[in-house]
Amino acid sequence: MRDAGRWSAVVVYAIAMALLEAAVVTYLRTLLGRIDPYQSVPLPAPAWLMHTELAREAATLVMLAAVAWLAGRERRSRFGYFALAFGVWDIFYYLFLVPMSGWPRSPLDWDVLFLIPLPWWGPVLAPVSIAALMVAGGTLLTQCAKDGRAPWPGRASLAAGGAGALLALYAFMADALRAPEWTAQALGRILPAAFDWPLFALALALMCVPLADLLRQLRRR
Repeated sequence: MRDAGRWSAVVVYAIAMALLEAAVVTYLRTLLGRIDPYQSVPLPAPAWLMHTELAREAATLVMLAAVAWLAGRERRSRFGYFALAFGVWDIFYYLFLVPMSGWPRSPLDWDVLFLIPLPWWGPVLAPVSIAALMVAGGTLLTQCAKDGRAPWPGRASLAAGGAGALLALYAFMADALRAPEWTAQALGRILPAAFDWPLFALALALMCVPLADLLRQLRRR
């Protein structure tokens, strides 16, 4: 299969996976009365259901990694396909949620983004912005290979991107990290009041550095 065919197959897989996940989340949130997660006692699920949700999130990552492994030929292209699949899945997940549940009503609506290792909170626009970068970077890594080898950012660019990713994670988990105790009960009651947009903007800018480096390398070719 040519690279363009692999790219298309991974994108179709990620879109189908997003549809499935949006449907599952719509069922769960409807049953729990939590279509909009930003409300008092945001994570009221019983302990057994919380464990199930954690397992579902872990399985999602395994599925994305598995399709990336199958699509790529070596580590660089496999990482690129993982970034592509993750980004497409995340964007289409929210696109499918709108007609299914009527939420989010705005890109600035708050969502519980992830629960591993602690709850991540942020406006929908924030993770979608990162997902768009992942789609762009994954596309460059997988579709612009030369002599069978994917391009790769330099060490300084990777360091900048890694620092940006850590800052973004902190912005998402800041309230959970500051919780007096990390028990399920305490974390389940956390309801962030404000998102640190300046910090996130810095994180996003740093995460753009590896992408800019890839584009610079491709222009030189």
